[in-house]
Amino acid sequence: MSFHEVLFPVDISLNSEGGPMRKTDIVALVSGHEERNSPWAGSRRRFNAGYGVKSIDDIEDVIAFFEARHGRLCGFRFRDPFDYKSCRIAETPGAEDQFLGTGDGAASDFQLVKRYDSGGASYARDIKKPVSGSVLIALDGAAQTIGADFTVDDAAGRVSFTAPPGAGVSVTAGFLFDTPVRFDADELRINLAAFKAGDIPSIPLIEVLV
Repeated sequence: MSFHEVLFPVDISLNSEGGPMRKTDIVALVSGHEERNSPWAGSRRRFNAGYGVKSIDDIEDVIAFFEARHGRLCGFRFRDPFDYKSCRIAETPGAEDQFLGTGDGAASDFQLVKRYDSGGASYARDIKKPVSGSVLIALDGAAQTIGADFTVDDAAGRVSFTAPPGAGVSVTAGFLFDTPVRFDADELRINLAAFKAGDIPSIPLIEVLV
């Protein structure tokens, strides 16, 4: 799959609408009970970035971005306005926000993860597109230094330690991240007259697995 490590215009994305979606198959039984199953292991995000277009310059930027991605062909980074931090939106990421795993004295690589907890249930989402330079790491609460103690693969979301964390050591992280998406249509329908009257064009985007 072709993916461009380029970010969709942030000033447009931060005014978009959208969020996570799941796929659930439901079979109603004769008894009135239901059988529910999901063929998806996780969720996907869907967005409409058209709500963020506020000017002619925005339209020109989107057209250029769309053409450079060849429509639906190439994926790209998108800043989800509702979910782009390891912590709550109103907070600042810290090195102990998310638990990545426990050291065993041998493993050096850990995948960035964000967990969603509610009512005793939890969902762990792999974070594949961290924002470069934003990743903070701690071992048993002790802050680590990027470059000296660890490196980050910004295209895959993997943290690699210079020396494997010791057995039983808690590995935690804080970070900013983007969502990998693609355009969900091979055309942009833009009516300039309607735009001036306040009708904002639709720019559908959908998350891709990378």
